[in-house]
Amino acid sequence: MNADCADPLTAEQIDALFAPLLDAKTLLIAVSGGPDSTALLLMATEWAARRGARIAAATVDHRLRPASATEAAAVAMLSAKLGVPHKTLVWTGAKPSTRVQERAREARYRLLTEHARAIGADAIATAHHADDQAETVLFRLVRGSGVAGLSGMEAMSRRDGVTIARPLLGVAKRDLVAFCRSRGAAFADDPSNANPRFARPRLRALLDRLGEEGLTADGLVRLARRAAEANEALERMTAEVEARLGADGPIDAKTLFAEPIAIVQRTLARRIGTAGGRDESRIGLDKIEALALRLREALADGRALNANVGGALVRLSAKGRLGIGPEPARKRR
Repeated sequence: MNADCADPLTAEQIDALFAPLLDAKTLLIAVSGGPDSTALLLMATEWAARRGARIAAATVDHRLRPASATEAAAVAMLSAKLGVPHKTLVWTGAKPSTRVQERAREARYRLLTEHARAIGADAIATAHHADDQAETVLFRLVRGSGVAGLSGMEAMSRRDGVTIARPLLGVAKRDLVAFCRSRGAAFADDPSNANPRFARPRLRALLDRLGEEGLTADGLVRLARRAAEANEALERMTAEVEARLGADGPIDAKTLFAEPIAIVQRTLARRIGTAGGRDESRIGLDKIEALALRLREALADGRALNANVGGALVRLSAKGRLGIGPEPARKRR
């Protein structure tokens, strides 16, 4: 998308954005009421009318702000005007006092996927855009993420058996605001988006300052694309190594450590995640790096090593056999 142009998107551009979702039985549009998701709903409605696609909309009311119910009602009214079925999903129960945005995001995805399954939708579209992608890459850069993290958000992913689509990742926020205005659609402004209490607004302000030095949002999006390309290559290499090592039982550690260290780390993370029943991306790159270093040193010394990582027990024998299995249940005193 032309980042220098704030004109509304054309029908051809919109159709191209939603083309990967044409085979969805029903596409659920996640709409908060802000300019990004409002533009997504408007675009999806026009696309569905041209392509004969079936869509529905949903708004998650986190009940964290007094205005949230009013904003959800406004989305319901807009959806009715557009002829799109809409449902407000309420996050009930006590609210957390820490990690509020992270836990709100988890609740949002849980509610959306549950509703998607209830209405027979096999895909959910969210309004993450190019500016969001840049902030994500900067956030992960600050945290010292590896290539996979620097790839940013994926255009298509899976969560609890439902496809999560982000068709607007290549579109700048200003283009989405312009699109809403071109259609005469009102939108809400969430004050938490400017609250320095949260990490995202602070990074947004930092990104503005970095842009003055040449590190722009476009540059970070470009970095994400290149990191994703490198990540894809590493994933293919890891799959080839996995196939040679075999899926069952202990493996020859010398064969594994003959590979580049990035492949070794990915193989370890994948097997630990499977054994421990966890998402490998949540184990932590630092832990995997430290484990790989300890294993390599033990292998070179010809000594055995046991380690507990990510809910898995890693065992290296003195003869160089490496086994990874579930961590045994701890005995109660």
